[in-house]
Amino acid sequence: MSILFSPAKLGGLTLQNHLVIAPMTRSRAVGNVPNDLMAEYYAQRASAGLIVTEGTSPSPNGLGYPRIPGIFSQEQVAGWKKVTDAVHARGAKIFIQLMHTGRIGHALNLPKGAEVLAPSAIAAAGELYTDAEGMKAFPTPKAMSEADVKHAIDEFTQGAKNAVAAGFDGIELHAANGYLLEQFIRPNSNKRTDKYGGSIENRARFVLEVADAAIAAIGKDKVGIRFSPYGVFNDMPDYPEMEADYAYLARALNQKALVYIHLVDHGAMGAPPVPEKIKTIYRDAFKGTLILSGGYNAKRAEADLAAKKADLIAVGRAFLANPDLVERWKAAAAENPPDMSTFYTPGPKGYTDYPALKGQAA
Repeated sequence: MSILFSPAKLGGLTLQNHLVIAPMTRSRAVGNVPNDLMAEYYAQRASAGLIVTEGTSPSPNGLGYPRIPGIFSQEQVAGWKKVTDAVHARGAKIFIQLMHTGRIGHALNLPKGAEVLAPSAIAAAGELYTDAEGMKAFPTPKAMSEADVKHAIDEFTQGAKNAVAAGFDGIELHAANGYLLEQFIRPNSNKRTDKYGGSIENRARFVLEVADAAIAAIGKDKVGIRFSPYGVFNDMPDYPEMEADYAYLARALNQKALVYIHLVDHGAMGAPPVPEKIKTIYRDAFKGTLILSGGYNAKRAEADLAAKKADLIAVGRAFLANPDLVERWKAAAAENPPDMSTFYTPGPKGYTDYPALKGQAA
């Protein structure tokens, strides 16, 4: 019998299968508020066991990209409630990914009064898109004071409370892909000399304090975290202590007993693959649920579950283009290819119009 399609446990939740929809930025939240189109998109994909939403900012300062949603206003909470209701009606569980973009942002993408913040005043290499003026170089961020750090922790905490109010089953802290939480972890973006910089114990402090605050606010069974060790996205280069640093994080988070760690491997998209040794360290050191993602198909997902390399398997682009991916994988049916030109464009094209197996939109 297939493990992949059988029910799974996540803390106190029962999932309808072992498949997770990985978080994917889709940039459809016009005005940074979730809307009916987004509710339709997530509901279409609710045959998965668990959905992790696109990155959603707990702070106006974290809205670094155009049209990404927030979870800090009552209007945003109400918008997300439509999404969680639609997903729950179809049987899936749903966590919101809390993503503060930190230095990966631009004033042109931020609401009035917000600012680009980071552990240190070091600009990321590269550019990002703005609706107002197209591609722009990353600005030099404002180095966060200790008061700014405390304020950001408070924003994550309130975001976690707002998520529960919006009907989410939990939250995923986005400590991957070069955003604020990872910017503290990595030594290239964190040159601080206070208690949040220097040793890994200090560089990990902000992440662990955010986790502690979220757990205190909503409970450890509702808090997960995502890491991308060896990920290079958003100017996060490799460095000699990578393995030791991420092993420290695995042990520290195990002590907090949060519900899951989600390890993403961008090797399938051309980044350096995450070594099997790191995945084994997490499997051995962390006693909660381990989610692996990165280029999975049904055969490999089944094999890694059977070998107990992971407890759940997350899939991104295949779910983006195939709202009925569970049915397709069960039937070994062909998949729709993803249309990269519509990944981040507003509107339904390339979002809610991918056909289901019977030739009709899901």
